[in-house]
Amino acid sequence: MLLENISYPSDLRKYNVNDLKIIADELRQYILESVSKTGGHLSSNLGTVELTVAIHHVFNTPFDKVIWDVGHQTYAHKILTGRKGKLNSIRKYKGISGFPKISESEYDVFGTAHSSTSISAAYGISVANRLDSKKNKSIAIIGDGAMTAGMAYEALNNAGASKDNILIILNDNDMSISENVGALNNYLARALSSNIYSSARKAGGRILKKIPVIHDLAKKTEEHVKGFVTPGTLFEELGFNYIGPIDGHDVKTLVKTLKNISSLEGPQFLHIVTKKGKGYDKAEQDPIQYHGVGTFDTGIGLTKKQSPITFTNLFSNWIVNKAETDSKLCVVTPAMREGSGLVSFSQKFPSRYFDVGIAEQHALTFAAGLAVSNFRPIVAIYSTFLQRAYDQFIHDIALQNLNVTFAVDRAGFVGADGATHHGAYDLSFIRCIPNIVLMAPSSLKESWQMLDLSYNLDNPSIVRYPRGTGEFDGYSKEKFSYPQIELGRSQVLRDIKSKITILFFGPFKSIAMKLGELYDARVVNMRFVKPIDIDEINFSCQNSKVIVTIEENAKFGGAGSCISEIITETKKPIPVLKFGIPDYFLDHGTQGELLEEAGITYDKIASEINNFLK
Repeated sequence: MLLENISYPSDLRKYNVNDLKIIADELRQYILESVSKTGGHLSSNLGTVELTVAIHHVFNTPFDKVIWDVGHQTYAHKILTGRKGKLNSIRKYKGISGFPKISESEYDVFGTAHSSTSISAAYGISVANRLDSKKNKSIAIIGDGAMTAGMAYEALNNAGASKDNILIILNDNDMSISENVGALNNYLARALSSNIYSSARKAGGRILKKIPVIHDLAKKTEEHVKGFVTPGTLFEELGFNYIGPIDGHDVKTLVKTLKNISSLEGPQFLHIVTKKGKGYDKAEQDPIQYHGVGTFDTGIGLTKKQSPITFTNLFSNWIVNKAETDSKLCVVTPAMREGSGLVSFSQKFPSRYFDVGIAEQHALTFAAGLAVSNFRPIVAIYSTFLQRAYDQFIHDIALQNLNVTFAVDRAGFVGADGATHHGAYDLSFIRCIPNIVLMAPSSLKESWQMLDLSYNLDNPSIVRYPRGTGEFDGYSKEKFSYPQIELGRSQVLRDIKSKITILFFGPFKSIAMKLGELYDARVVNMRFVKPIDIDEINFSCQNSKVIVTIEENAKFGGAGSCISEIITETKKPIPVLKFGIPDYFLDHGTQGELLEEAGITYDKIASEINNFLK
């Protein structure tokens, strides 16, 4: 195997272009076999093998800087840059990341995981190169999905107006822009990227400018002809030299085109078309199902397993049930249909389902527009992606006090995706905003109750819940009605006077009750972060010696901090032991491993309480 001889891009460059096809095939098989044993992102990685090989063959990485947008498609990149032997640890606790990470390798020049950042970063690097008089190349690789975000076009507008040497590679893996892939387009790409074409265009422009009428006619002719055979008019208008589309699995064409582009000056835009799941028929046929996978048998493929009901499943059941009785209910999501549990809703109520793509800012203001028009929008979004629309949350929804419900999934630790995807900060950055109701359910039933309450409010509200399952607490997927909960009122689970009061937020009932029995403590499910139950806090101050708070959010600025703030204003302030996510970025691992590291487990909390009581 040729791949056995390749540890770094310098090894790859020793091979000729005919060998690269063999290397790409071996690389694809290596990824498939590895991911089947470890789990991880599969479809996207199978689709970028040839591109990765061509880039590291043509460009002098890491001196030439490559930024991978989102970055979940970088397994081939990691294998070719010194981490082949570590791929069996990918996304595991203390193993390598599933995304580019600056601290992990000099070849990971910019950390990514959230979409649509690559062009901005690459442009910043290209400007820095110019200011430092460096000739290094700056390359951004972005998918067609990530191109739906406004940030990508902000960056394109800025970079295209410059004369800096930046290359944007659009990896179009959904045929979303053009289906014109084949011999003609490959030929055109080679022609349009050649020095001959570039020089002729410049020289011709200088000559024709002296003859205005002919110049205008020639320019119009060029635009119409080029626009007829290529879809690059938009990018040309933004200031880029557009090349493509070409077959992203034809490594020879990729290498030839990239070599041509590497000698060109100014902003360049290469459009390639790839297929997600390339080389593995099951992933090709169902790339969404094979996007993120657990372990599986490559011969059999993924098999359906009976899984417990999750908070996401519950939301899926709740929203379908609610939509059947309320025609004003609409759902808005930024490309999170499967992850947020919206498949059934989208099928049953297609006219009221709006997937706006990777465009979180637009999603929130769009929902605001629905709300002012007497509809009831539900925004289904992950905690980590809600961060991206903070201004819209404040300015367009909270400030106008609009009745938008937020179903915030993946609150707390998400596991293998790591620091970029943990929902660690939503309680902190939301609770400071006026007009907001902020809830954290302790169980599946309570999540349903909170969604009901949220939907009936006249102001913005959030129900934030974790990844995975929780306590049923009487929940049944066949039951659609539960007792209402009172706004801002906590639930006392151990109603005793004690020197210790345990106040928890979210799915920590079992831990809190176990601690309550150990210390004979008062235990309260707080339910609401805003409005918080001040009466309960005052009672705890008057009747306890210490308060323990538990949450799956950053300790700084979170629910525990809120309680401390209130206590400082009471006549009898008492100590608060806060348990939450510490003040550093925790990497990837299982949710259990991360909770252990954060100290949010029964044993760790008990140990800290014991130390305090000494």
